[in-house]
Amino acid sequence: MKETMLQLFKQILEAPYIQLEENAASYYLRRDGETLYLLFEASNGKEDWKNNFDFPAKPYKEMVDVWFVHRGFLRVWKTIEPHVAESVADPSVKKIIIGGYSHGAAIAVLCHEYCVFHRPDIAPFIDGYGFGCPRVVWWKPNKRVLSRFARFTVIRNCRDLVTHLPPRIFGFRHVGAMRKVGDGAKYGPIKSHYPENYLSELDKLQRRHGI
Repeated sequence: MKETMLQLFKQILEAPYIQLEENAASYYLRRDGETLYLLFEASNGKEDWKNNFDFPAKPYKEMVDVWFVHRGFLRVWKTIEPHVAESVADPSVKKIIIGGYSHGAAIAVLCHEYCVFHRPDIAPFIDGYGFGCPRVVWWKPNKRVLSRFARFTVIRNCRDLVTHLPPRIFGFRHVGAMRKVGDGAKYGPIKSHYPENYLSELDKLQRRHGI
């Protein structure tokens, strides 16, 4: 990707999101040449929080593969999906960058799988990033499903509590790769999730390693 993780996170925080009435879903879509950006907003109201805590697993059916995900996040993604489907399917799109923070990171997980499933021709050029991402997938999907998340990265700052929810004891798990930032920082589990602390630690990472 052209952007560092810090630059992408700033875009996620500052994007002029489209707000849908159904399920209070929000998303941002833009084209930059052959690259499509799909960004998703953090929780911004009671409806978002209701969906965040509606976590019983629900089957997500794609062809012969049946796998299970967080019910509330799936409901929000299914509201957004028809609004972005045409752009994802556009053959002039050669690269897709997906990003979200907190609640939006969970939606980014589902969007990432959708893009890889529907655009296998550009799968090596689809990158997803979930900052402060909750667990979305329940139990262990088969290898075909898991392979769709090969280029998705969960970014966890320090001891971010949100990235540990829903608890693993309930069967939920992260997919893709985990990138930890904020090593040695003294934020608590709640303050680790604050956007300003993500910005601070991502800024340090960029200055040290250019990532």
